[in-house]
Amino acid sequence: MERALSVTIDFGKRERWSAEERAQELAELARSAGAKIIKEVIVNRHEPSPACFIGKGKAEELAKVCADNGINVVIFNNDLTGTQQKNLEAIVMTKTVDRTQLILDIFARHAHTNEGKIQVELAQLMYLLPRLTGKGIELSRLGGGIGTRGPGEQKLEVDRRRIRARITRLKEELENLSQRRMMMRKKRERFSMLTVAIIGYTNVGKSTLLNALTDSDVIVQDKLFATLDPTVRTFILPNRQTVLFIDTVGFLTDLPHHLIEAFKATLEEVVEADLLVHLVDVSHPKMEEQADAVYKVLQEIGAEERPILMVLNKTDKLADPIRIERLKERFGTSIAISALKKEGFDGLISSVQEHMKPLITTMRIVLPASDSKTLSFIYQHGLVTKKEYKEDKVYIEAEVPLRIREMLERGRC
Repeated sequence: MERALSVTIDFGKRERWSAEERAQELAELARSAGAKIIKEVIVNRHEPSPACFIGKGKAEELAKVCADNGINVVIFNNDLTGTQQKNLEAIVMTKTVDRTQLILDIFARHAHTNEGKIQVELAQLMYLLPRLTGKGIELSRLGGGIGTRGPGEQKLEVDRRRIRARITRLKEELENLSQRRMMMRKKRERFSMLTVAIIGYTNVGKSTLLNALTDSDVIVQDKLFATLDPTVRTFILPNRQTVLFIDTVGFLTDLPHHLIEAFKATLEEVVEADLLVHLVDVSHPKMEEQADAVYKVLQEIGAEERPILMVLNKTDKLADPIRIERLKERFGTSIAISALKKEGFDGLISSVQEHMKPLITTMRIVLPASDSKTLSFIYQHGLVTKKEYKEDKVYIEAEVPLRIREMLERGRC
């Protein structure tokens, strides 16, 4: 485990996150990347220094802290230019990474599917491209630890032309994957599979909820960005409607724009979902700020108009039931649950079903009594409320998705 020094800059602006709170989140990110924060430093500045970001004098102070505490990586809670990073390393004499580089490292650790790896490499190359001038030959960091995973392990002594060519190829691959996802979505529509995307700030319990609802085995860890690749699981509502629950990548405050660009193929699942279940960790002191960060990302990907169900998770960590009720009032129409304890699920499932109502219709149809295929199809995808046999015909009333009704009317079941 790397011994890290975290550096957070307080520019004196009135922000919803204090420097101490941002430093705490940085420590969680570092832990997810396999580092341990040995020392935390908060630097007060009016504006960043073009050369060293924090100024030469403060950088020299950091050099002494690193030497005294055996620090082998300095993590900045801000983005650095290539020149700033190079100058800082020359003074501090220790490997230096910024916030985006740290997040990219975590993504590289947790990307297991081919799509996830492509998206991570694309984001890393887009991060690297404008920093070529500042880093020069140091691109090939062959040592271990944060900032060396993914493309960094491939001896990136490359020029802009080769990186741009690689970025173009990766974008083409992602476009092909996007087309494949579109075909999968059309297939879901054909079989009336409504989708529910579970969204939220990283580490709010999305994977825990998916596991609890669908008896899945998605990796669950108390770390930021423990799961990166989206997972899809089926669930049957009380009205017999089959829906797909999708566990998506977690969001973060000030998520770098090129990360959002690289992961658009995955985030399309959010944009196209019939319902967004927005999970909020009610035990976190900055839950409202986390919720705002999620809405900001939704706006960036064009999903802010999707139907949203607010779900307050981790109520098992709150001993006061009155506080839970106050939180429900503060967030408007919302459901309180504990994904870990599987509490409040009846209300959650009922609310999901209620949100799906506009997509459900009552239909009446008369079928030949011998048409067992269509009858079975209706039972499989809807809720039969009335069935009567008259001579060689069967009269059916059922609640079915609009898509199923259209298919039945066209005789394409």
